[in-house]
Amino acid sequence: MSAPASNEREMARGALIPSFAVGLLGILIATLVRGKSGLLGALLAQFVVVMFFAVHLGVSAISRKLDPLTTFALAIFSYFAKIAVLGLFLWLLTNFTAKSSIDRPSFGVVAIALTVAWLGGEIRSFLKLRIHLPLPSVPKDPIQKETP
Repeated sequence: MSAPASNEREMARGALIPSFAVGLLGILIATLVRGKSGLLGALLAQFVVVMFFAVHLGVSAISRKLDPLTTFALAIFSYFAKIAVLGLFLWLLTNFTAKSSIDRPSFGVVAIALTVAWLGGEIRSFLKLRIHLPLPSVPKDPIQKETP
């Protein structure tokens, strides 16, 4: 009997399967409609979206045993770092690549479709995990009488 997979691994699997299916479909359509530039735009979108969301699962795995304040700080830092890196990447893409080499509409449409597929798959796999969070115990009220 194999060991149970981690929550992050299950969520990654649940997100990657629909993302790669949508990504392959997007790559195929973008290539047929826009040619080589559509192919490159769709491939780039696949890479960017998967890396962006994979960082979240990595941070979740790293911060599993940390206290809540440290986990929050790590999550906020990773979010702002991802946004800054994504902004820098898009700026570089816009200013240093020709529109004829990487099709911008193909990149955008495939990136949006992949984002929806990833989030849908991740939410679905999270709901299947049925993680039970421990609830704090409620202290008994000393004034209230116990009923027999």
